[in-house]
Amino acid sequence: ASWSADSLQILNGGDQDTASISIGGHSGLKVAGNFLNVADQLFRDWATYDTIDILMQVYGDAALLATNGQPRNFLFLTGSVPDLHEANGGSLPVEAKNKKWNWVLFRIENATRADGTRYVGIVPPDAQGGIAFGGVNGGTIRAQGGLTGVQNLIARLVAFGERGAFGEPQQINRFASAETCASEPDTNLAFADISHNTNSHLVVLNDTDQTVTYQDNVGPAGDVRRAAHANGSYMNFGITDHYLGLPCNDPRNIKLCVEFYDDPALTGAVFGPEAYATDETGLEGTGKWLRRAFNVPAVNLKGVSTGSLEGGPRLIFQNGQVLISRVELGIYRTGTNALAGLDPIPDCFEDPNICTDAYGNYAELDLAQGIMNGLDAGNSAGDQLMVVENAGPANDRRQAVRPDRVLPASPGIYLNFAINNEPFGPSTQDNARLAICVTYYDDPALVGATLRPEVYRSDRGGSVTLAFTPANIVARLTGSDRWLDAYFEIPDMNFSGVNQGPQAAARFVIIKPAGSQNLPGVYFTRVRYAVIRPCGPMAGVNLLEGCKPATLRGGLSLGNNLSLSWTTNALGYAVQMKTDLAQAQWTSVAVTPSTQGDQYVVTLPLTNTQAFFRLSR
Repeated sequence: ASWSADSLQILNGGDQDTASISIGGHSGLKVAGNFLNVADQLFRDWATYDTIDILMQVYGDAALLATNGQPRNFLFLTGSVPDLHEANGGSLPVEAKNKKWNWVLFRIENATRADGTRYVGIVPPDAQGGIAFGGVNGGTIRAQGGLTGVQNLIARLVAFGERGAFGEPQQINRFASAETCASEPDTNLAFADISHNTNSHLVVLNDTDQTVTYQDNVGPAGDVRRAAHANGSYMNFGITDHYLGLPCNDPRNIKLCVEFYDDPALTGAVFGPEAYATDETGLEGTGKWLRRAFNVPAVNLKGVSTGSLEGGPRLIFQNGQVLISRVELGIYRTGTNALAGLDPIPDCFEDPNICTDAYGNYAELDLAQGIMNGLDAGNSAGDQLMVVENAGPANDRRQAVRPDRVLPASPGIYLNFAINNEPFGPSTQDNARLAICVTYYDDPALVGATLRPEVYRSDRGGSVTLAFTPANIVARLTGSDRWLDAYFEIPDMNFSGVNQGPQAAARFVIIKPAGSQNLPGVYFTRVRYAVIRPCGPMAGVNLLEGCKPATLRGGLSLGNNLSLSWTTNALGYAVQMKTDLAQAQWTSVAVTPSTQGDQYVVTLPLTNTQAFFRLSR
């Protein structure tokens, strides 16, 4: 056979991000997004082959199996938008999860299109998107494996060959027995407090190329501490008592929190986890003790130069030996672990500026008023075609944007919005708690349609990946023939965007009721974003508080009256009632509310009749 050693490339970026990882002395790539997309520079050579064998060397962990620990099919996407074909490459047995590097062989059909051409090898004339190598998003064949893709798959080699070039799957897909390994413990945090000369299962190492010097009375007046600095380029830490697990456990995302002295004499010094993109700006020289987090994906506890101890990433220093008073090492647990899903150090942030007034907290797009304050309609392209035009009730027509249905590329269900000029700061900051307020037309022709922010990006312990909101947060059209507000809140937003730049939040999905697919979609005339900061002068402040749905509160007042109240931030609401929930219609309560402080209040006399009340707008 004739082999081309450098013709394949594993792509990176978007929903096919990868991150470098080293296990057992071997380097590989871990799928940090959803897909593993491989570009073949010689893809046209496959135009006459009905089968393609895909040989990979992968690490035997939970990513090779379904979430229930059983075999799952590995699916491979071929072709280009709009005509795609998903080929089944087969499954691997549960024995593949053996915590070793394994050779695996998948065999896929190179199917034919209606015109007789094959999906891999020929680019049809109507192909769209990144088709340079014959596939989707710049690749040739994309591993995607169902709803969750191939998240966390670790690979160090990929090769394509004709049928049988590497042997048969039953010859290759054989797996050595797994070593016995204790389950991950229900722990997620260890620390070394140098300033107080104490620790919890984390010690500062002082050997080989990672020796340190301890120094007392470091820091500004009123806050002097004991600290340590590296004598050379490295400072390292060992985990004692196997407290956070064993090297044979699956690699996990690590959060490293470092408290350091921002020494004016070391302005510009840079430090961070080894093999990690450290802060290019370096120390600012504020003369204060600062605290900063680093999220590092897919860390194996084997450690580097930790001897008999486990370890995480070690620190590397450039342009100066920074003094450190405390280090915390946390692990993001997953699966059925008692601590799964928890941030091990929730009060330590990657970007300390989010706790200052360095970044803004508000952005707005108002098409009717011509306001584009850090926010604008997104790119009308691909599967998210959009149209801006007049819409709304006859007495309140406004400029608004709606999805545009142009089959087969655009189903007419997506709206996306571009965040311009970084009003909230860079996308490298910690996940933001984002409030969203959308002003939409409650179209009588689309009763029952729903809208919600759907897919977005979130940093999950150093891996920025796709995330989805639950379906039950939707706003539903009732056909009131008015412009209404819908409020949403997403707790873990990364602003790198989905199919939208330079920054974006969540992409909206609009689902129209059956029989209305040919009608124009739901119109948005105004979109507002507000970041609710976790710390600093704006901690807990929600600039879109007034967009939240009003809550009706009831209680007894003096004189045997029923008092119903709601906040004055909620405008345009009125109280309605029913005496029987089976009744079809609600009746407006003919009482003008009074204003008492920050509340609207409706007072009604008590009767012996059962009644139900609600707020309506």
